[in-house]
Amino acid sequence: MLFPLVFFSCKEDPEPVGDGPTPYEIEYPYVMETYLPPINVPHDNPMTVEGVELGRQMFYEKKLSGTNTMSCSSCHFAEYSFTDNNKVAIGHEGVPETRNVPVLVNLGWMDRVLWDGRAKSIFAHGFLPVTNPIEMHNTWANVEKTLNEDPEYPALFKKAFGTDIIDSILIVKALNQFERTMISGNAPFDKYQQNIATGWASDSIASALRGFDIFMDETKGDCFHCHGDVTNPLWTDNLFHNTGLDIDPPDPGLAKVTGNPADLGKFKTPTLRNLVFTAPYMHDGRFATLEEVVSFYSTGVQATNTIDPLMKRAFEGGVHLTGEEEKDLVMFLKSLSDSSYIENPKFQKPQ
Repeated sequence: MLFPLVFFSCKEDPEPVGDGPTPYEIEYPYVMETYLPPINVPHDNPMTVEGVELGRQMFYEKKLSGTNTMSCSSCHFAEYSFTDNNKVAIGHEGVPETRNVPVLVNLGWMDRVLWDGRAKSIFAHGFLPVTNPIEMHNTWANVEKTLNEDPEYPALFKKAFGTDIIDSILIVKALNQFERTMISGNAPFDKYQQNIATGWASDSIASALRGFDIFMDETKGDCFHCHGDVTNPLWTDNLFHNTGLDIDPPDPGLAKVTGNPADLGKFKTPTLRNLVFTAPYMHDGRFATLEEVVSFYSTGVQATNTIDPLMKRAFEGGVHLTGEEEKDLVMFLKSLSDSSYIENPKFQKPQ
């Protein structure tokens, strides 16, 4: 389906009222504005220009870590759509974790943002990395002391939140404001939907469209049940599934959080946005390429006891696509990658 030509809804930030912070107007790409509700911004943390900029500084601030050597950006790199290129996260003093770094994109619409769902919101998640002994290996008391003694931060928090007394809640609120601005929805497939030039060769677009048909076909790719369609530009259902990666999952996933054996091997459905930049793939980074991912769902699915009922062809090993169908499906997945997102100066390290 082709859509009329519509560009980003860009608005100038309004003037501040009195001496308070300046309200921040979120910019929504066409596909988000068309199919999704506006981001639900908490009443106790309204978006402001000062808060967003402070959140960006917090994202890149190494003083959040116990050794002043790690920031959020140490695992979430702009060029990789705010993940990294390692199989699993590498934390404090080079210690590896067990899971792949989650992508940070379109978080304003997400809930339960980690692979196993232990954080039920981006606010809840914001407190975890600082105190994780493998990640930042710090205490919030130490972070608060450090930032309160900093020559610049108290004044910046005063501008953003009306107080120069810095605590963990305000730090996380600032981070959340920045994270809500990190919206990606300007990929070639998005442009095609709007009848805008994609920058792709015609044969690549034709392949991607064949791949989209496979993606939506219940008798072929059957991918849409977990990842949605054009009316869900997040390309994730925000739910948890066991998709047959292992007969005996070495990582319990959601079951570790819920204690329910039926949740064994369930992980949150990752977004399909920006996959070109986010290799390796899966919760443990086991697949180096998109071709490997598609090949797995074609012929490598393991029919486990807790496999999701949506995996209707698990007992056949997968959906058994032809080689050409696999190539087309990979091309469609690549068409959801938005280079303007990883190049956006608003998300880069402050100068």
